[in-house]
Amino acid sequence: MGWVRAWLVGIGAGTALVLTGCSSESAAQPPRPASTTTPAPTTTTATTTPAPVTTTEIPLPPPPPPAEPPPTEEPQTTYAAIGGAYYFSSPDGLFQCGIVPLSSRTEAGCQGTTTPVPPRPEDCMINWGNGIRVTNEGPAAFMCSGGVVYTSGGDTIDPPLAVGASIAENGFTCTSAENGISCVDDATGHGFRIAPDSNEVY
Repeated sequence: MGWVRAWLVGIGAGTALVLTGCSSESAAQPPRPASTTTPAPTTTTATTTPAPVTTTEIPLPPPPPPAEPPPTEEPQTTYAAIGGAYYFSSPDGLFQCGIVPLSSRTEAGCQGTTTPVPPRPEDCMINWGNGIRVTNEGPAAFMCSGGVVYTSGGDTIDPPLAVGASIAENGFTCTSAENGISCVDDATGHGFRIAPDSNEVY
């Protein structure tokens, strides 16, 4: 009976060792990773419906009015006073004339080239014989002057006095005729006539 007990004890010890070995082996193994399932990404495509295009028709502006032609300049027939003076030219543009009130006298005259011309007086040291004037102090005479006297100072010569027309201002009357320009002092009757190839003083 003793050996039976010893045998049972030995079997029990062996079984315990086997169980201990299995238990140690199981403890040494790492746990299995838990299986994870990654869901496939979901792609959502947004469908955008374009807004309807609204077109607004803008009416075209009306065409511009037709351009008016520039006004045609009428020949000047009136002679406005400039500082009380009246300036004009002969129809051919060769003489510039005026009826001019000055501080000491009033005169009417025309400047331009004329012939014949009397000899230069000794007291004239500037241009001589380039025109004739008459004043309210005496008879008409040839001019001694250093430049143009009878002009309004514009870029062009003053408007022509048409043949047959007259200007009567400040006690003087100037008339345009076929044979030249004449100016007379209405009070005294003194005056002149001037043209390119003839002249007279009185």
